[in-house]
Amino acid sequence: MSASPTLQPSQRTVVPAREGRAVHVAAGQGIRVVDLEGGQVGDVFAFAVDDLSEHHSASHTRTQIDRLFPKVGERFFTNRRRPILTLVEDTSVGRHDMLIAACDPERYASLGVTGWHASCADNLRTALAPFAGAPTVVPQPINVFMRVPVDEHDDLSWLPAASRAGDSITFRAEMDCLVVVSSCPQDVSVVNGGVPTSLAIEVLDPQETAVLVPSSGKQAHS
Repeated sequence: MSASPTLQPSQRTVVPAREGRAVHVAAGQGIRVVDLEGGQVGDVFAFAVDDLSEHHSASHTRTQIDRLFPKVGERFFTNRRRPILTLVEDTSVGRHDMLIAACDPERYASLGVTGWHASCADNLRTALAPFAGAPTVVPQPINVFMRVPVDEHDDLSWLPAASRAGDSITFRAEMDCLVVVSSCPQDVSVVNGGVPTSLAIEVLDPQETAVLVPSSGKQAHS
């Protein structure tokens, strides 16, 4: 994966294991998600600041880019087909997911968990609670560091995240947005190696983001 000069974030927020955090990112700024200990999945959600009903859409993004997940230089699109993020750097092994829904209480119940269990869906709702107009529907997340490959028979495999301590993925905001990151609490399946750990969110100033890989901006066609 690509490497870049060492950049100092203007804002750093630790996302404790099993919890979520929201940050405001202005257009042109970068947002970097760092796996602090390795092997941890992060659910990333992005919303337009001026209207939280507009959010990143996995299905619209796949339609625009003809891929299951963007490459460095490609963009993520909203449910209104507007670019919201661009992938500008990935220092991990490059295994991410945009097929799997955010874990929620019903998912854990189906896996045999009794009683309350933290979930990315609840983490999103908690992080958005202070903001007016927060949506009630949980969008499909950008599952960074998550390894769920599709084989030649279209079957899915659930594998432990291969990210190492300090690996990161960086996006550039294409509009003012509210970004929520959940350190996935999944400890029943193998995706987090059975022991969820913490992530960090780093917000980079536009001049810092500009030194990273620029967008190739694949054009919309439908």
